[in-house]
Amino acid sequence: MIHDKKVFIVLPAYNAELTLEKTCNEIPRPLVDEIILVDDASKDDTVKCARAIGIKNIICHEKNRGYGGNQKTCYDMALSLGADIVIMLHPDYQYTPKLITAMASIIGQNLYHVVFGSRILGKGAIKGGMPFYKYVANRALTLFQNILMGQKLSEYHTGYRAFSREVLSKINYHANSDDFVFDNEMIAQIFYAGYDIAEVTCPTKYFKEASSINFARSVKYGLGVMGVSCGYALHKRGIIKNKRYTSR
Repeated sequence: MIHDKKVFIVLPAYNAELTLEKTCNEIPRPLVDEIILVDDASKDDTVKCARAIGIKNIICHEKNRGYGGNQKTCYDMALSLGADIVIMLHPDYQYTPKLITAMASIIGQNLYHVVFGSRILGKGAIKGGMPFYKYVANRALTLFQNILMGQKLSEYHTGYRAFSREVLSKINYHANSDDFVFDNEMIAQIFYAGYDIAEVTCPTKYFKEASSINFARSVKYGLGVMGVSCGYALHKRGIIKNKRYTSR
């Protein structure tokens, strides 16, 4: 707990056997009340590894539901178990678990309801080996999104995120895609609901075992992100309404 609030870590896993234990070894266990792993029909021994290292809350999707679908299960499970602070951490060891304490503290002290670990603040992305084309695309998309959404985030594309129970209980994340664009749809919902997002500098690692999407999927994702931002702007102006922005 932190400030009498239960801290849950959710791990949306897919083929994470080689990196799961290393990731979990750096989670600050005295602070964390529960760890939840949702396996999205992995083809390796992710679930076997999770059980071997002592993770008790494991959910297995019989069919692959996608990155967004995995997160929906993660958040549903965390809320049902009484989480007050939910931190999504990728089990591929791309993001350091050592920031969990800082991120949980920001929410625990009621400073913000949402905290992102940003690879762009500082030089974490470049130092960590982010491919140059992804870095350029990240910066361009973030600029586009900030303009349309009237915000000033350093990046919209990090997978390291912490939420208060209030936020997850209010936004209608089940109305979102099951694919990678889910993350950006959540951001749009958070801003529409009137919440601000804090950011902390996060070093990152790009290596063979870390998860990544190929160029074709990246293009699809980029177009989807632009669509979300445009849809948000149209909804805010009352031009085209979207059920995504209704509360749960």
